[in-house]
Amino acid sequence: MRKIPASQITQAVKELCLEANTRLGLDVLEAMRNALKREKSLLAREILQRIILNAEAAESENMPMCQDTGFVVVFAEIGQELCVTEGLFTDAVQEGVRQGYLEGYLRKSIVKDPFRRENTGDNTPAVLHSEMVDGNEIRLIVMPKGGGSENMSEAKVFAPSVGIEGVKTYVVDVVKRAGANPCPPVIIGIGLGGTLDQCALLSKKALLRRVGSRHPDPFYAALECDILDSLNRLDIGPQGFGGCTTALGVFIEVFPCHIASLPVAVTIQCHAARHAERRI
Repeated sequence: MRKIPASQITQAVKELCLEANTRLGLDVLEAMRNALKREKSLLAREILQRIILNAEAAESENMPMCQDTGFVVVFAEIGQELCVTEGLFTDAVQEGVRQGYLEGYLRKSIVKDPFRRENTGDNTPAVLHSEMVDGNEIRLIVMPKGGGSENMSEAKVFAPSVGIEGVKTYVVDVVKRAGANPCPPVIIGIGLGGTLDQCALLSKKALLRRVGSRHPDPFYAALECDILDSLNRLDIGPQGFGGCTTALGVFIEVFPCHIASLPVAVTIQCHAARHAERRI
């Protein structure tokens, strides 16, 4: 049984919060540059260029790429042959977020209560999703999720009779109604199946996939491409000013479901598609 102190988890989470907010993934930057080559609208091209410059400046100056530094979502895969000592794993994660946002002067966006709205002052609590896996390591993924794109996300439980076309129509409609609000070009995570809560979690985990990748099942890979093509025909474009670059990627994750249900969740991610990962 391998043992690691809780302080090591805290340090890792703190560093991941800082990294995720200041360094946009190379896959997203590559997708932006490829979109710039295809985009025909002059205004859309200028906006894409500015988004790329902003991301490059954020990394070189070690500054947040967006003023909304997000609600921190942490995904943890914990090896069952590992023991955390000198503190609770959950407390260590929350302390890492607290330190990262205070030391990095990142905006604190979390309020204690949905109605009484008092700020917690340190961007905690984070939302933590953890699961046990084989091995003696911890895989940590930190995803700061901005409010603008989260506000445009939706979930709905359909009857199975709605079929593939009904699901496609729903997803496209969610993005169409969102318009410029989630700061396009967006990345779309789609959860299919499970229960309402499981479906929503799948849609958020889908956003961790590399932009440009495809689902391993050819059936869902084709559906991803089909929906992406439909979204880029909406003429929403970068920041809502028109063009053929509304979305950079569509990612689907699926789970078995009840015979009477077809849950669908759509989580929209803004162009600042931030997440950082580490194994300890």
